[in-house]
Amino acid sequence: MNKNMFSSEDSDDSIEDTDGVFIVIPAFNEEKTVGSIVEELVRRGYKVALVDDGSVDRTYEIIKKSKLKYPNNIFLLKHPINRGLGAALKTGMTFSLLKGAKYVVTFDADGQHAFEDIKNVCIPLKADDAQVVIGARPFEDMPTTKRFANNIMNLLTYLFYRTKVKDSQSGLRAFKANIIPKFNILSHGYGVSSEFIKEIHRNHLKLEEVSIKTIYTDETQNKGTNIFTGMKILFKMIINVLK
Repeated sequence: MNKNMFSSEDSDDSIEDTDGVFIVIPAFNEEKTVGSIVEELVRRGYKVALVDDGSVDRTYEIIKKSKLKYPNNIFLLKHPINRGLGAALKTGMTFSLLKGAKYVVTFDADGQHAFEDIKNVCIPLKADDAQVVIGARPFEDMPTTKRFANNIMNLLTYLFYRTKVKDSQSGLRAFKANIIPKFNILSHGYGVSSEFIKEIHRNHLKLEEVSIKTIYTDETQNKGTNIFTGMKILFKMIINVLK
């Protein structure tokens, strides 16, 4: 594992007003990375709502211990069974609104995102330049099969939802909290990423994309959108259009 994955390097440059920023982390069997990620986010001043989506490893127990250290900054939610990425995000985002979040950032639990990029995706929101920000990963650094699958998903998202984005499947997104109740999210799985784009288009929301880093490890390369996942998302898109 990359030793710099959880470092607080360049701390002076990464200082941000974290007031009102809630980080929503969906987690399914992430015992290797989740504790270090959550505790680093808390050390940086963020509130974290972690949704354990029916994990069968030690994910829940690890975060439970972290919560004992930071009881006011970590909120631990649990699905008794694995319901999928979309369901976990919906649970975490809804909870964050109840806790008074001003901004909600979705952040993966596998260690692929750089902590400093949270500040970068929040900047357009705080400047009132956008209502939703998507962190766009560099596709040239992506493994070939993932790059192909993500390019296909970008094309399908444009064809179905008439919104052109650089990285429709990115897990790092930031929302102004007041627009989240407008979303009608139905997908329980990975299709939620494209569904966010649909809801942005349907509600005429101001969208920006900012470039972000991606940290590739064995864990991050084995997850996310692949060709098989893309085919399942396409099938569900077609069904939704025909309803």
